[in-house]
Amino acid sequence: MKKVLLTVIMLVLVSTAVLTACGSNSSNNQSNSNNSNKSSNNSSKATTGPDNSAPSEEKVEPFTISLRHTQIGESQKFRKAILDDVVAKTEGDVPGLTIELEGVEDEVNRFTKLPAEMAAGNPPMIFDIFGGEGDALKYGEAGRLLDVAPILDELGLSDKFLNLDQFTVDGKVYGLPIGGNTEGFFYNEELFAQLGLSEPTTLAELENAAQVLTDNGYTAFAMGSKGAWVPLMLVNTLIGRYAGPEAINGLASGDVKWNSPEVIAAFTKYSEWVEKGYFTKGELGFEYADMLNEFVTGKAGMMFDGSWRASVFKDETQAGALTNKVSFFPMPAVDGGKGDQTYVNGNYSNGYGFSSNLNEQQLVAVKAFIKNMYSDEMQLRGLLEDGVLPSIKLSGDATSKVEDKVVNKVIQVMGKSGGAFSHFDSTVKSEVYKESEDAILKLITKHETPQSVADILQAVQDRQ
Repeated sequence: MKKVLLTVIMLVLVSTAVLTACGSNSSNNQSNSNNSNKSSNNSSKATTGPDNSAPSEEKVEPFTISLRHTQIGESQKFRKAILDDVVAKTEGDVPGLTIELEGVEDEVNRFTKLPAEMAAGNPPMIFDIFGGEGDALKYGEAGRLLDVAPILDELGLSDKFLNLDQFTVDGKVYGLPIGGNTEGFFYNEELFAQLGLSEPTTLAELENAAQVLTDNGYTAFAMGSKGAWVPLMLVNTLIGRYAGPEAINGLASGDVKWNSPEVIAAFTKYSEWVEKGYFTKGELGFEYADMLNEFVTGKAGMMFDGSWRASVFKDETQAGALTNKVSFFPMPAVDGGKGDQTYVNGNYSNGYGFSSNLNEQQLVAVKAFIKNMYSDEMQLRGLLEDGVLPSIKLSGDATSKVEDKVVNKVIQVMGKSGGAFSHFDSTVKSEVYKESEDAILKLITKHETPQSVADILQAVQDRQ
């Protein structure tokens, strides 16, 4: 990916304007059950008469818009609280509005529900979406998504977003990222100290730590591979190390071959770690949430995951005995790897999309939602409460407010990086990515080799 993310982080770190004070959290406990009452209360509003002498009643017709999110489960509770407050504020701003929330598991939304709804032309009005060729850009070019570029101009937000590349084509913006992230290793500081291990800074140190953990009866890398995207996060980062940070975009364009020696080296390293038993035993039967459970219960020493997980480790209800005993480090440099080995795997690819099939009243509601969600207040809350890196330029020194040590470590890692490369699930053609999901599972079960996996993916790429 472009060297955008370094600029992104420096913008957040060096902002000098006075920080807008965080708004009150008093609406956090507002229940969606109040929506019907709110609609009733909003069905009329007082307006001042022409002579300013007495108010008159202007009837407002109640209406609803649908909003699908993926903030479900305990680990998403901070993000869900922010969404709830944005919804409450938006309903308060737009007379007559009720927003109907639907929570759906991420993969079900992305790979089952949305494709069917897009084909039929009836997606929700606001919904969780990923950027890139396989999602936002594809649906946008098919006429299913609202171009929000004019709305950003109207709201004065056009220059606020740090990176809209994965939602933009030909000047049209088909969605907005909710925040940024990077991926790396979370590790159990207490367990590392107990086993005499230090935070790995080289690949050799990482593999030594993995072996020591394995030899002592621990899982080296917690992994839940039932959803193939989970192990592919690590594969993606290994490709960025062995083939270089430009390789991900090169795979999408065809300039880099899946069966090049460097990409095969990445699959080979992953296969080697499988052979050595570094991953969760029976990983193909475990969900993404299961690997977090294995890690926080002390059964695994490390977990490769996104920085969005950072907020878990300050919350005793989720982290338990591991609360405040976790740190984070990036994938170390690899011997013979191409390009700048300080680059990180990072992206601004997940956010909200908006249906192109909106009436005037619904469009007003969508504008209000965008205004409220992409405000300094809510974006700063995302950083402070959930560890999500802002997608907009904040009006202040955001990091001065960050007390979470894991989030601070993530920010330090990104600040020291030479830049970022993207996730190939948001850059390569959807047919190639779908094949990669099948291929990694076959690699894990030894039904394919690194060479055969690479050849299969290149064959699919050649047909595009």
